[in-house]
Amino acid sequence: MDKTLITEDMYASYNILLFSLAYRMMGSVMDAEDIVHEAYLSLQGTDPGQITNLKSYLCKIVTNRCIDRLRSAQKQREIYVGPWLPEPLVTEQPVNADPSQAYIQHESLSTAYLLLLQQLSWVERSVFLLREVLQYDYDEIADIVGKSSTNCRQIFHRAKRSIHTDHEHTALPASTNHQMLVEKFIAALSSGDMSKLMAVLSLDATLYSDGGGKVTAARRPILGAERIAIFFEGLLKKLQPGYSYKLAFVGGLPGLVTYSNGITVSVFSFRIDDGKIAAVYIVVNPDKLTLVH
Repeated sequence: MDKTLITEDMYASYNILLFSLAYRMMGSVMDAEDIVHEAYLSLQGTDPGQITNLKSYLCKIVTNRCIDRLRSAQKQREIYVGPWLPEPLVTEQPVNADPSQAYIQHESLSTAYLLLLQQLSWVERSVFLLREVLQYDYDEIADIVGKSSTNCRQIFHRAKRSIHTDHEHTALPASTNHQMLVEKFIAALSSGDMSKLMAVLSLDATLYSDGGGKVTAARRPILGAERIAIFFEGLLKKLQPGYSYKLAFVGGLPGLVTYSNGITVSVFSFRIDDGKIAAVYIVVNPDKLTLVH
């Protein structure tokens, strides 16, 4: 049987699944795409008859490669300048919500959710994603991560407690008025009306700006609606001709992409809580914007 044909069939069947796993593990679109590509390449020359469960086999390869990359990147993360945010996954339309692909859930691709996952160890993150998002049973997870099913069950419950105990509201599905709030946020900025901006922010809202030391960005989170308004008021005064923006979906939820003379300069995403914007996430690190158009 033609192994190239098998690989093309596998790509069509498993690509979205594998990318969603790798992206949630890594918080990087580029890394996720590379890892999925490497997983397919590793199958070249492998006898398909030796693989009893192809989906689990591919997930195992992706999980292990993610962990290897995370280990090698640990020191870079430790010396990262300012807040670290995931590389934004920007699309023109909402992420595929086909019921047969339950692992493509808007809230579990959002910036807020990905940041929660970063609190977990690599093993906890992989077990949690395989169980919570991909709906694997514990025996399958055990085979993928190389631990007993009992141990995986314990790891999953520990990870779930870690995520939900202090941040339960963050992990819940996004508010239905998410887009309306984002549009009000944009309208307030466009008009320069800081009172309208503060009206859509919760009093204790937080702004995170990721420049990675490559461009100017706030090196610490900005706390409180008033301080965030002052921050944006200062930014608006510095805007140059040629500035533009568009609404887009960031991690499957409404967000914002800005441009300077057609070049992408930032991506905004938001966390909504109790009908207000509770967090603003701005990625301006150019290394994380190379795939955003």
